Amino acid sequence: METRRQVLGPEHPNTLTSMDNLASTYWIQGQWNEAEKLWLQVMEISKTVLGAEHPNTLASMANLASTYQSLGQWNKAEKLEVQVMETRKTVLGAENPDTLTSMNNLAHTWYSQQRIHEAVTLMEKCVQLRNKILGPSHPDTTSSSRFLSNWKERVDLLADKQARAPVQAESD
Repeated sequence: METRRQVLGPEHPNTLTSMDNLASTYWIQGQWNEAEKLWLQVMEISKTVLGAEHPNTLASMANLASTYQSLGQWNKAEKLEVQVMETRKTVLGAENPDTLTSMNNLAHTWYSQQRIHEAVTLMEKCVQLRNKILGPSHPDTTSSSRFLSNWKERVDLLADKQARAPVQAESD
């Protein structure tokens, strides 16, 4: 990465690829702060050099959002994921597999934020579209379907628990 940065310059696509690869390595190793720093740089440079709607820019934004998830920074993750999803819908279309990945990721963030009903609603749409576009046996479809099923079970358990809770009598 450093050699590419010196020889090709910090804005060269190959330099950005090296930075992205190193950030991915940091992320896999659980070095999320290091990954965050690099992906922030990649995202900002990509926006300038490639444009905000370029697939590589959107990928770096999605990777940064995943890092925020790992760091428990749900609001930052959500903000980026909404941006990526909406941009991908506009640029690639609502049924593009990359758009569906963004939808899946946002649903996970909402679930982690305890926004269960919103997460379930979005994941239902994601599963429906993944079934249609990728097919029911595609790994992305089966993964989303499994999460949706687990989340719905949780919603049912919570509803059942609330229904069985004793009602407080009003006092005069």
